[in-house]
Amino acid sequence: MEILTYILKWSEVILRWGHVLFAILWVGNSFLFNYLDNKLNKEIKSEDIDGEGYLMHSGFFYKLTRLKKSPQSTYLNQLVIFKWQSYLTFVTGILLLFVIYYYNAGVLMVDKRVLVISPTTAVLYSVSSMILSWFIYDYLCKSKLIKNDTLFLLVILFLLTILSFCLTKIFGPKFAFLSVGLVIGSNMFANVFTVIIPNQMNIINSSKKSQKFDMSLSLAAKKRSIHNNYSTFLVLFIMLSGHFSFLVYHKYNWAILVLIGIISGLARHYFNLRGRNIHKISFLYISIIALIILAGIIFIFKT
Repeated sequence: MEILTYILKWSEVILRWGHVLFAILWVGNSFLFNYLDNKLNKEIKSEDIDGEGYLMHSGFFYKLTRLKKSPQSTYLNQLVIFKWQSYLTFVTGILLLFVIYYYNAGVLMVDKRVLVISPTTAVLYSVSSMILSWFIYDYLCKSKLIKNDTLFLLVILFLLTILSFCLTKIFGPKFAFLSVGLVIGSNMFANVFTVIIPNQMNIINSSKKSQKFDMSLSLAAKKRSIHNNYSTFLVLFIMLSGHFSFLVYHKYNWAILVLIGIISGLARHYFNLRGRNIHKISFLYISIIALIILAGIIFIFKT
């Protein structure tokens, strides 16, 4: 085995390990904080406190308080800001993309039965899809459309369908599936890097100067965080899609991916509502039944 090949193999091992580890930490933070936001008692009449709640872990009680105002200046320098989980998930994912797929683009990305393109063109298409998708998504988030959750969701589902279909007509099935995950995952990282963390730092800096912070920054960051939260189930499914060849290589793989996205979104919605003590078990039942029906249809029309 040549030394370069050996180094690349070890790089893949370490990057895959790190990518999965950091993704677990990032998703865990997303689930926990969104759950806490939904679960905290908001019926509190206080100028300073927006919500309170209690947790138990490892035999100890923990009191949680969500503040309307910034804490004392002595605490601002001790804030724990969850960002590196997101950053390192993205960095290890991009490095994996280069080490495995871009380095072997002619074999792992290009499928001449789908489209005859050069490896360089395939890489350019891949990079362009991530960049263009972010600009479109970010524009929609900053438009008036963001005020209408239902319409915004419908537009995103429409764009997801177009994206999935187009990518399966450019790349080989396996990389096409992965590319959809790359787009969504990149958008999730960009939400953290360009909106959530900058807004948080702006709020922290205002607090250090004893200035009233702009509440719209908090709301914008929270909106992007919720988008990331709903995306997690689908992204995790795509991360594991290399083991689902009967789905990845299906004739209508793009449609299956979109339907999985809808089903996983319904399941995620149930758990988010449950955190707010809204028990809409029908959402979970619908997602399970829909998955069973989808599995049956795929079996009947298997290719």
